[in-house]
Amino acid sequence: MNKTEITTNSGLIFNEVLFGFAILAFFALLAIEKKHPYRVFSLKIAKESFVTNTTAFLVNNVILTVLRASSLFLVAQQFSSYGLLSGLDDGLLKGILAFAFFDLAIYGWHFASHKYEWLWRFHKVHHCDKSFNVSTGFRFHVFDLLLEILYKCVFVVVIGVNAYLVLSIEIIELFFIFFHHANIRVPNEDKISQVIITPSLHRTHHSTLRSEHDSNYGIVLAVWDRIFGTRKELVPVNIGLDLIEAENFVQLFSLAFITERKVMKLLSWLPKGKK
Repeated sequence: MNKTEITTNSGLIFNEVLFGFAILAFFALLAIEKKHPYRVFSLKIAKESFVTNTTAFLVNNVILTVLRASSLFLVAQQFSSYGLLSGLDDGLLKGILAFAFFDLAIYGWHFASHKYEWLWRFHKVHHCDKSFNVSTGFRFHVFDLLLEILYKCVFVVVIGVNAYLVLSIEIIELFFIFFHHANIRVPNEDKISQVIITPSLHRTHHSTLRSEHDSNYGIVLAVWDRIFGTRKELVPVNIGLDLIEAENFVQLFSLAFITERKVMKLLSWLPKGKK
């Protein structure tokens, strides 16, 4: 076995261990929020949320597997030696820089998903959950995921890091997605949230009010929201979306093709009773 094969196998084992920890974290957070929830949702809403979110996760993964969407990373890897960090040796410095750039890139994608209607129509699927729990981290439209994968491939090419490092960073980000969606109280959260995104910050991001949920776009590092002035610290009154919602996976998939503008236009055509 040559040096390249040893490095590849070590990378695969490391990523498998990281992924295992992320899955364990999901179930641990699930247990904690069941026993000590920050906010109590009705049994109906909680059940609909969990079933719909986990169904979305399973179906989306089947679709992505059939489309071989993960192979896009391998295609991008062919050009990773030309990126900004390609001249650096693999090691701690390159890992830290890649992680910071990746987190910033996802912050930018998240911001764009709220600002541009053609992206928001898919991303709003994530926001239509009337509950806020660790399984909300699974609630995404498959087209949203496909577009994000293409965006990440561009990142791999521009930054110049191999697919194994990107996969490691992705798994770390997955853990934080579970963490900041968890319906839990975090000790000393006001201090922790100065460094990383916590449930209280991301809870604001899931507020029903557009003026509130257009904030706190960070995934791991809290610094980006501070730099770009998108940080908000408040407790939202309601979670989810006002005009549109989905109670099962079919409705969830269809939701991307029904915009708030269309709903408001339809409502304006309906007769209104006298007050």
